[in-house]
Amino acid sequence: MEGKSLLHRLDPRFKLVAAILYIVAIFLAKNIWAFVLLYASALVLILLSGIPIRILLRSMKPLLLIILFTAVINIFWMQGETLLVDWWIFHIYLEGIINAFLIVSRIAVLLLVTGVILTYTTTPIALTDGLEQLLAPLKVLHLPVHEFSMMMTIALRFIPTLVEETGKIMNAQKARGADFSSGSLLQRAKALLPILIPLFISAFRRADELATAMECRCYTGGNGRTRMNVLRAAPRDFLFVLSIVALGAAMILINHFAPGYVL
Repeated sequence: MEGKSLLHRLDPRFKLVAAILYIVAIFLAKNIWAFVLLYASALVLILLSGIPIRILLRSMKPLLLIILFTAVINIFWMQGETLLVDWWIFHIYLEGIINAFLIVSRIAVLLLVTGVILTYTTTPIALTDGLEQLLAPLKVLHLPVHEFSMMMTIALRFIPTLVEETGKIMNAQKARGADFSSGSLLQRAKALLPILIPLFISAFRRADELATAMECRCYTGGNGRTRMNVLRAAPRDFLFVLSIVALGAAMILINHFAPGYVL
């Protein structure tokens, strides 16, 4: 998503490092006050990005079922000292409810913040360029870092194309009387077969055309190639990473010295 916020202007290399460090900080949160700090930091990052919260929440819909399943597992399987419900095979403890809330919060913050730092404020091209430069030391081991980054760029680039192609194929099948919305789950799965076969054929055809085009342009890999946009670090990039490190250090201190429920 295009924008001019502080997060949009950060170097993608530092964004990748900051995202990894933030994930570590999320799993360092054990104390209830550490989670409060975690929520506050996530809110600050969302405000800095300038992305509407409804767009971020909409991106979590596909994983809503997994989040709810995780909450149910923790509520009904975790035991504690304060029994709230004791009926038949169901034993619900206060600790289980608190634990479920904190774990769901952890997953939600993880999805929101990684989306804010990477998905919504960084283009796929910038991400792959940053990843290639971060993995550059692995070239000493003769690993194809550039080729790996190029494959990621191509894969990300063709996702919208394949989605559009799928829509065209589905519309063509519907025009021929295909029904994708009724019937049992097995019947719906069988109805998708007429979509998958032409979609795979189209994907292989596009891959072959792309390979031919790259060969015609004498593409030989990363050796001797230059870049149109050269990544340059700025003081704000270092400050951003240092702030995430400070967040993780604060989590450790709060876990040890602040009173409260410990996960």
